[in-house]
Amino acid sequence: MQLKTINLKFTTKAVFGLAISLLGYSSINAQEIIQDKVKDKNVETPNTDERKKIDGVAAVVGDFVVLDSDIDKEFIQLQARGVSIEEITRCQLFGKLLEDKLYTHHAIQDSITVNELEIRNRIDQQIDQFLEEAGSMDELLKIYNMDSEQTLRDEMFEINKNGQLALEMQKSIVEDVEVTPEEVREYFNSIPEDERPIFGTELKVAQIVVIPEVSEEEKKKTIERLKEMKADVIENGASFQTKVVFYSDDVASRKNGGLYSLNKKNPQMVKEFRDVAFSLQEGEISEPFETDFGYHIIYLEKIRGQIYDVRHILLRPEITEDAIKAAREKINVIRQRIIDGEISFADAAREMSDEKETREDGGQLINPRTQDHNFELTKMDPELYAQIQNLKDGEVSPVYQDQDRLNPIKFKILTVTDRIDEHKADFAKDYLKIKKLAEQEKQYELINKWIDEKIKETYIKINGEYRNCEFNSNWLKKEE
Repeated sequence: MQLKTINLKFTTKAVFGLAISLLGYSSINAQEIIQDKVKDKNVETPNTDERKKIDGVAAVVGDFVVLDSDIDKEFIQLQARGVSIEEITRCQLFGKLLEDKLYTHHAIQDSITVNELEIRNRIDQQIDQFLEEAGSMDELLKIYNMDSEQTLRDEMFEINKNGQLALEMQKSIVEDVEVTPEEVREYFNSIPEDERPIFGTELKVAQIVVIPEVSEEEKKKTIERLKEMKADVIENGASFQTKVVFYSDDVASRKNGGLYSLNKKNPQMVKEFRDVAFSLQEGEISEPFETDFGYHIIYLEKIRGQIYDVRHILLRPEITEDAIKAAREKINVIRQRIIDGEISFADAAREMSDEKETREDGGQLINPRTQDHNFELTKMDPELYAQIQNLKDGEVSPVYQDQDRLNPIKFKILTVTDRIDEHKADFAKDYLKIKKLAEQEKQYELINKWIDEKIKETYIKINGEYRNCEFNSNWLKKEE
């Protein structure tokens, strides 16, 4: 059972929350795409003229190749992320790359699409990270043996796009997987008593947040600034894109001139933004409007069927020193009232916390990994751990200044509401965790079934020494 669980995590790690190496920090590896293919007996086969022996090609999967050097680069990337490679064999990594190519190939066959604008934004972030390490673009180009920044970006785009396609393909395979309570019980009972997982010490944490209030005067100033920008574009021919670069508070889109491509069938924006964007005509600029992020104006640049290309300017109202001082004083008063026993932490959160997500639940934090209230100490976010590590149960933390993507400044206090010591898995106490493991097991089985089926109908060629690998899947298409 333990061996199977380890294998599950390695083989399907993108599905269960671990990053695909092609996303994020992947090396820039060369990748030949075989464009032409013909079908014979329901098996996808590249055009024979294209199928030539190429030095360094370890395998061909559908329209994609795996280079021998790709495996070396995978090892390098694992080490760069601090992953121990002592027990990872070359054949295991090769098998993972075969799976990645199979997912990507069939994502394209199934017409799965990805948001290319998000991918380009991700590349901007990656290059910024790479530049911090390399020091300059010239050094970065030397490292990756590229002759220009655009060549580097194009290569990164293909790698990120294919990685995202692979991830979306995996998601589509398991998206409908559910387990019943009886299946959870059967899964738990199938684990031998001496092999049941050990869950580490867990805490339940609550917090109260106070956010400095933006004055009506500052809101009006922000709206007027946006109206002036709109008028300057319409009346004086000023560039909307230039104003984005100089003034927008949306850092993620600023480098692209505030550009977002919204799909009417699957728009990935807050409702207020979508409603305004889809109400505009080409070339029209909206009136200022508010979202949780601040105040916006939108310029509808082009409509391409269901796709709306828009540019926007985001401005956040200034937070005055008086507002910051008032927020700090407010949370200090709340903290003192809790310490003095005038009000419980949970009641204070319900009455006075500005954090909508936790307020109604007495300030209880939700673990984003498990979607319950328990935080395992060894897996807790380091910043959160630093803030609560010395707290006794029921003790209130000092006031911390913090920020998030919506609020440049906020104040919070925390408390530990419960502590569960390290223990062997218990069906009643750990039901949600066991349910998650049962779902993973079912997903693992479904993905293996999908891989076995797609291997049979996809052109696959394994070259040289890699034919000697022992695979979990029948990549060599041996007769069973």
